[in-house]
Amino acid sequence: MPGEPKRIHIVEPTLSSEAGHCHSFVESVCFARREGEDGITVYAGSRARLPRIEGMGVRVVRYFHRRIRRPEAFLLYRKLIRGPGRIFVPTAGRADLTMLSLAAGRTIPPGKVFLYFHWVKPDPSKREFFRKASRRQPGLTLMGPTETVVGVFRECGFRDVRVVPYPGSPASAETVDAEGAFRHVLYAGAARRDKGFPAVVDFVRYLADTGSEIPLAVQASPGHYGKFDDGIPAELDRLRKSSVARLRVFPETLGATEYRAMFDGAIVLQPYSGDDFADRISGVTLDAFSSGAPVVATAGTWMARVAGRFGAGVALKDSSPASILSAVEAVRAEYPRFRRGALEAGSALRKEHDARGLLEVLLSTDGKTS
Repeated sequence: MPGEPKRIHIVEPTLSSEAGHCHSFVESVCFARREGEDGITVYAGSRARLPRIEGMGVRVVRYFHRRIRRPEAFLLYRKLIRGPGRIFVPTAGRADLTMLSLAAGRTIPPGKVFLYFHWVKPDPSKREFFRKASRRQPGLTLMGPTETVVGVFRECGFRDVRVVPYPGSPASAETVDAEGAFRHVLYAGAARRDKGFPAVVDFVRYLADTGSEIPLAVQASPGHYGKFDDGIPAELDRLRKSSVARLRVFPETLGATEYRAMFDGAIVLQPYSGDDFADRISGVTLDAFSSGAPVVATAGTWMARVAGRFGAGVALKDSSPASILSAVEAVRAEYPRFRRGALEAGSALRKEHDARGLLEVLLSTDGKTS
């Protein structure tokens, strides 16, 4: 809004610790702030521990409780819409569009509210919802990491829609040894069905059945609020019962230091859904390449295309154990070359995904960059 203070209010109900990509996303935006610019306030979980963000001079308000987070969000939006500053929702969903409109009770002016959608998979009912939302609140700024994500909003009538690269973690710029050796095969992140976790378990059990001694590390943490997808607890049980020789399982979401250490000398498995990740950005991929870890990813996904662009991994034609093993062995056989490709990818993606571009959208006078 012209002439109003540019303080940014970041609203992230799921933010409770320094673990996971929710934190790295918010941290990257805060890190991009320059001296002399107006401040940032982060509204996070009621028990949030965020020393790195607070260490940047960012005000953290411990606000959201899991069971009542939606009414709390409504009340917070009502307060923030009526006050100075801009509102930024970094993991926006349809509920935010509804609550913002109800909380405002009027048309929200341009340059006041910014929403970042990581992924949208619309059906006819969702498209109709977005069309109605665009008529109610045409002044919202909607952002996403790719044209595939944001295109649906443009088609449904929103006026200010833009592609803004998913910001990479500020910690990803650390110096990495280009000559590191292979250490293990890694699945990193939450144990989710759309990220191919069942295929990873199948691969682990296949290695056990064949007597393989390839070192494996599997992060099997839950998603937001400690929840797993349907069927994933059974997959975790299958994983625990496997007799593979060299397997480490990390059942919890890790802190930043432990999480990043997993990528050292890794080949990262990403047998993600080809439909869900055809044009969807993966924070795990950004972290892997920044650490010099090549990936094995489903053909046709964003991850596989980036790996092919830099020679930073191998594409999977299917997610069968035999196919995954063949791809892993191909990377292992030339690990130094693939590692150099991953580091090159990491360097390029850090520039392409610099959070400064997103922050400048939030700080610009009318919500638009020059």
